[in-house]
Amino acid sequence: MAHLIELRNVYKIYPMGDEAVHALDGVSLTIDQGEFVAIVGSSGSGKSTAMNIIGCLDVPTSGTYHLGGVDVSTMDDDQQAEIRNKMLGFIFQQYNLIPKLTVLENVELPLLYAGVPAAERKERAVRALGRVGLESKQKNLPSQLSGGQQQRVSIARALAGNPSVILADEPTGALDSRTGREVLGFLKKLNREGDTVVLITHDNSIAVKADRIIRLQDGKIIYDGDARDPRAVVQPGEAGEADETQEQEVGA
Repeated sequence: MAHLIELRNVYKIYPMGDEAVHALDGVSLTIDQGEFVAIVGSSGSGKSTAMNIIGCLDVPTSGTYHLGGVDVSTMDDDQQAEIRNKMLGFIFQQYNLIPKLTVLENVELPLLYAGVPAAERKERAVRALGRVGLESKQKNLPSQLSGGQQQRVSIARALAGNPSVILADEPTGALDSRTGREVLGFLKKLNREGDTVVLITHDNSIAVKADRIIRLQDGKIIYDGDARDPRAVVQPGEAGEADETQEQEVGA
């Protein structure tokens, strides 16, 4: 059976003057349906570049990327956008909620853009809010919610699209430690219910909540295995420089 996510010998190279910067340097990895995986590394390690490729926000310079058995590594922008809408749900550090829309309307919005009929939109949005414990807040505005609740709305928004993969980029970065633990608890709950979660983080204490860690340094995978293994933890001072400039540009 095909892997849900499969990168084979992926390079991402950026020109920097007369030099070529290898943001990803021959990365190969697979992620299967139902896994909870953290991609971890210090600034400049390549983790944001890896997320952009896995999230169909960028394409490799060379190598292949298959998502759900489909080669997406050579798709154009429109084709990538279609794949993103069908297969991927994104959770970011910033909640990106529209202040004037209710919680329910915020969760429905991507479905509206996707042309989902109104009745189905509402049904899917209410169901997604129920999964994160916020069904009773659907008429509230974002300003009436705590930071943790707003992040849970963004999780519901990702879930409403019925994605094959949930991509969470530093989802607790804007939260205090207690609220961050609560949000991670919801991601763990979703994974136990069968969702595939890929978490991008620089924070060891966050990464170890996953079941598996893929550790990047200087654009290469230096560890891929059990999150409980001591080798999975990024040590201070191990940041590479390969894609630091690029990560700053894409908001690493």
